[in-house]
Amino acid sequence: MTHPTYTQQALSRYNLPRLKRIAAELGITPTGDKRAAETWVNAIITHQSTQLQKVDNQAISQAELDNYIAVQAQAIAPEELTTLEISFYDHEIYCGKELIASITYDDDLTQPWVVMVDGKEKFRANTWARCHRFIQWHHQDSTLNEATPAATETPCTTENQIMVHIFNECQNYGFEILNDGIYNNKGVKLGQVGCTDGNWWVKRRYSVQQQYSNSVLDAVRSLSMVDVSTDGKSIFEEYFLDQPLEQLTGDKLQQLLERAELVTA
Repeated sequence: MTHPTYTQQALSRYNLPRLKRIAAELGITPTGDKRAAETWVNAIITHQSTQLQKVDNQAISQAELDNYIAVQAQAIAPEELTTLEISFYDHEIYCGKELIASITYDDDLTQPWVVMVDGKEKFRANTWARCHRFIQWHHQDSTLNEATPAATETPCTTENQIMVHIFNECQNYGFEILNDGIYNNKGVKLGQVGCTDGNWWVKRRYSVQQQYSNSVLDAVRSLSMVDVSTDGKSIFEEYFLDQPLEQLTGDKLQQLLERAELVTA
């Protein structure tokens, strides 16, 4: 069986569960810290190098060579998703010839656009574009058909499920998830959200400590309240992270008190 060849750059974008699935398909069991994504990436790259060397050293038929090239081309340039517009309110999303999801519209006042997969509702949003991004993200991560429990349920423990929860909530606020944290629609970093030992936490951009939350919904919602007028810093963080309170001059202390009065007024 011929497997696609993955580049180091492509593998670095995958999360740990997906790397483990790729390794399992290749029959790889890495050594080292299996909790680190880098361990799995290095194992996959090393395995591929060994296999390619074997191919170079073996005589293969033209048919096998053509098939090998076709598989690699598909890995490098995977088939893009296409949208078939049934009507303004109904769209079907395809990967090649396979129908993977649909987007419909109902009378909900706040989130009328709905993602349907195999006849089941998977996601709601206030715009069609957010539903389409949901489909793209989950299809790329091979989680489109996985169950997505409500945010109020017991937090999931796998990295993949945690990221699905965070992604869903960020979509509701129009936030974007990048490697180093969560950003608003103006490109300002708001902070990070995660789950450790079943406990959700949030860390604002300028905070050095994690604050625990009741749910992923509460964690992401707290980021929506970050004051970005000072580039993400609250008035207290702006002063306290620069210097301790006892080192503030009389003028700075007065400014702090005046700004605190304006916020609480």
